[in-house]
Amino acid sequence: MPSDVFIDGARCLERIRKLYKLWHNTNSEDGTDVLTHENDAIRSADAIIIVRGQKEDDFTYSKTAAMQTWLFGYVMHDVLVVFCQDSVIIFAGSKKINYLKKIESEQNNKENAPRNFNFLVRKDNDEKNFADIIEQIKQSHQGKTLGIFSKDKMDGTFGEQWKDCLSQHSFATVDISASIGYLLSIKDNEELGLIRKACEITGKLYSKHLKDQVVNTVDSERKVKHSKLSEGLEAALSEEKFVAKADLNNVEMCYPAIIQSGGNYNLKFSANVDNNLLHYGGSSIVCAFGIRYKSYCSNLVRTLLVNPSEEMKNTYKFLLACEQLIINELKHDVSLCDVYKLVREKVENERPELLNKMTNNLGTALGIEFRESSIAITSKCTIKAQKGMTFQVSIGFSNLDNPQGTDDQSKVYALFIGDTIIVNENEPCAIYTSSKKDISHIAIVLKDDGSDDNEDDDAPSIAPRRAAIKENPKKDSSAPEESRQEYQKALLRKLNERAEARLTSQDDKVSSERTRKILNSYKSEGQLPQDPDIQDLKLYVDKRYETVILPINGVATPFHISTIKNVSLAVEGEYIYLRINFYNPAGIGKQADSIDKENVYIKELTYRASNEKKDDVAPASNNLSHVHKLILETQKKFKDQEQERKQMEGVIKQAALTLNASKTNPKLKDLYMRPSLANKKINGTLEAHTNGFRYTSVRGDKIDILYSNVSHAFYQPCDNEMIILIHFHLKHAIVFGKRKQIDVQFYTEVGELTTDLGKHRNMHDRDDILAEQAERDLRNRLKAAFKGFIDKVIQQKNFPFEFEQPFRPLGFHGTPHRSMVLIMPTTTCVVQLTEWPPMVIVLDEVELVHFERVHFQLKNFDMVFIMKEYSQKTYSIQSIPMNELDPIKNWLNSCDMCYTEGPQTLNWTKIMKTITDDLSGFFVQGGWTFLESDGDSAKEGIVEDSDIEEDDYNPDEDDSAEEGSESEYSGEEEEEEEDFQEKDSDSDESENLGSDEESGKSWSELEEEARKADAEKLDYDSDTAGRTKKKGDDSKKRSVVLSKKRPARSPPPTNNKKKKK
Repeated sequence: MPSDVFIDGARCLERIRKLYKLWHNTNSEDGTDVLTHENDAIRSADAIIIVRGQKEDDFTYSKTAAMQTWLFGYVMHDVLVVFCQDSVIIFAGSKKINYLKKIESEQNNKENAPRNFNFLVRKDNDEKNFADIIEQIKQSHQGKTLGIFSKDKMDGTFGEQWKDCLSQHSFATVDISASIGYLLSIKDNEELGLIRKACEITGKLYSKHLKDQVVNTVDSERKVKHSKLSEGLEAALSEEKFVAKADLNNVEMCYPAIIQSGGNYNLKFSANVDNNLLHYGGSSIVCAFGIRYKSYCSNLVRTLLVNPSEEMKNTYKFLLACEQLIINELKHDVSLCDVYKLVREKVENERPELLNKMTNNLGTALGIEFRESSIAITSKCTIKAQKGMTFQVSIGFSNLDNPQGTDDQSKVYALFIGDTIIVNENEPCAIYTSSKKDISHIAIVLKDDGSDDNEDDDAPSIAPRRAAIKENPKKDSSAPEESRQEYQKALLRKLNERAEARLTSQDDKVSSERTRKILNSYKSEGQLPQDPDIQDLKLYVDKRYETVILPINGVATPFHISTIKNVSLAVEGEYIYLRINFYNPAGIGKQADSIDKENVYIKELTYRASNEKKDDVAPASNNLSHVHKLILETQKKFKDQEQERKQMEGVIKQAALTLNASKTNPKLKDLYMRPSLANKKINGTLEAHTNGFRYTSVRGDKIDILYSNVSHAFYQPCDNEMIILIHFHLKHAIVFGKRKQIDVQFYTEVGELTTDLGKHRNMHDRDDILAEQAERDLRNRLKAAFKGFIDKVIQQKNFPFEFEQPFRPLGFHGTPHRSMVLIMPTTTCVVQLTEWPPMVIVLDEVELVHFERVHFQLKNFDMVFIMKEYSQKTYSIQSIPMNELDPIKNWLNSCDMCYTEGPQTLNWTKIMKTITDDLSGFFVQGGWTFLESDGDSAKEGIVEDSDIEEDDYNPDEDDSAEEGSESEYSGEEEEEEEDFQEKDSDSDESENLGSDEESGKSWSELEEEARKADAEKLDYDSDTAGRTKKKGDDSKKRSVVLSKKRPARSPPPTNNKKKKK
């Protein structure tokens, strides 16, 4: 064995005890369920034998190797392990025994089996040791039946000797492979981590190597054999970029990678890789392989489609739905045969022609062995899945006909997909192999040179997709950068002044609102219940007033249920103890300063009662048990009420809707509502009445929205959109569907929300032309209907608001929630209404806007809205393209909105908490100017320092001075270069004169040049002195602000100042 072998004795002992619990069918001490299995073969065995002979040339899966790996972490050869009733016998060489003795050192509790370990060292003559082992086996239980792995071979001298020894005794044998497979199928956290790592390597190999190899082969139309692709995948295991920081020595293939195409498909993992050429003429390419990491397996199966037809796409989508059904239904304590039946019924009901083409096995348990055949998703396997089991699920359809195939090989195709999953308790399985498999990521579409490309960026299309992306930067030179910055500085100064005046006046009000409401049980003693238990000084629970009445020093004292933190009941000997813990203020911090020092706070109370029964009288402990139960019930009821109250916080009861009986009320029909009233979309009618709207669904559900409760109303037409909508942003939330809603939307679809990009249609197809014309007519009719509805509503008497329409030309792309959307400003808001959930930001509620990650090396930046109510959470829009920055700045500038920018991402939760904790100190230290300094320091700090230090000229700092002047006086670069050169010549006059004399100039010429240089230098110094003085004043003011303590963590300014010498 190698010198770096380490055997975890504690883990090995724990797993041996799991084996004994399964074998003896005993209960665990901690109350957890014991592993159960319908196959009772292992329980009929009197001893369990695990023997492994000499080392094989090629690796093969076996139960013996799996058991050794599970117990010891390694596969050991010429080792015999015998599990008897109370002892474990390990017979091996001296070196192996030295490693394995660590197991015995971890055994500190000999009450649980096994109680003893017997280590025997191999010698020249093993007959005596074999005889001793046989005697111990005969003393285990009845000593007649041995549990073995019947399919495992015992090769080599050691194995033959043991086989001969057993043949001399009449032992019965029983195969325990299925029972051990069940034991190994439930993984602990350590095993799940290894499988997760193996799946990570598998996903990287597929997406970054195999998939690219296949796509490049199809693209270049090269002739490559299936076996060549398989060998290349195995060779890629030696590259570190694919193994994700894993030890290369522990990474290997579970089985040779299977690549199949060209009509010859065998959807089994035992299939051999052939030498046929990869076929990509409108057929499917099946790829299947798995990676073992530290002996734990993973599996991944994907099918790539080349120029798929509509029938192929639909069949593949149906296959994905079948696999998803397996993942959803495979849960804890669900029989595997039931999962198989559900999938079979789905195929039989929806696509009966595929029933006889579906694979018979939909997956097997996976772990140290790639497949556990006794635990399979088949029609005959009645084993129930357990939490922690890992499966490789795989489903496919073979021998499918493709009438659109161009040759015989593409007339027949197959579809096969598979993943590695883990079983959860009450939710669908978790997928460990995260490689994408939807149609947009597996369809390889060979495009013509002139074809358009609108596919998803992640789709493996052959044509270069990025060439089709045309940047359309929005350039607006209406507001020069310098004037815009000056105006923003003035806005920031006014913002700080207004915010300081507003927030400091509200400080006392806000603090008083945060005071916790104190709940009183009774207003007077007369309200105490007149119950005999209270008179007898017994514990009593008053459910009506949610109060617990406790006797303290002979006085019945009430405590409201909200003051009780928790309660526990314990039995010790002849007594029962009831312990009640109360909420009490801590002894440190702000909470201790605010409490009343004169009050006494009780931390806990403990009551004791005897549980002895005397003279047929119920024991006193019964009352404590009854009170304990009542307290828990009352606590649960109170907490549920509090939770409901918090959920309904901010919801007010609307006034009644005044219905207008007129038949001419503005009305829109066939509208969908978001959020939906049910799990599926239900259409209905929106009707305007005297003081509000009423939406009535086809089921009869009614939702009322009063005009007085509408904060902002929006109308978004269907121009360049697939839906047309009316959106209401409410002042106060309304409740429907058991949840409060602040945004309600009514919309209708204008066409197909998804487009099939795989269809090859002619631009002159008459059906397409008619369909486009019909869609244009529908859009016009819908816009006219919505516009007419809005006009009629606005014309009503005393209508309180107007409908805003988003300005599409000012829109920009960003990610407010999960996906990239078009965000558009309106007159008073910034909105995104097309996708749900919507985004509505009222500009009047925004304090300022901060741009994060603004750097010339980045392609995107983030936009953060800070609200005027500092207790509200900031709103962030991420991943905005950098070419949108200037148009957004111009728009904010035109709206008199203050904005700042910086290169870093800030922790706004901590920043806002620091600000709200000390508002006055925040504004004393400069307020929001700390954000401005982040953006300005990098641009202006170097310039100002170079101008200030220009008088103290040092040749070593010449480069930094030139860089600073270059960034400030971009329009005078040539002039300043000449000035600096003349300044250098003046500071080193002797050298210049020497060089001039050598060049042959006369003294009169040199004097004339010196006089002109002096005159030009005086003019330059007078100009720069004025500028330096003006800039110096500004820099001093800014340095005063920056020197003060910052209220929150923010990027410090980087002035890059150099010390004066």
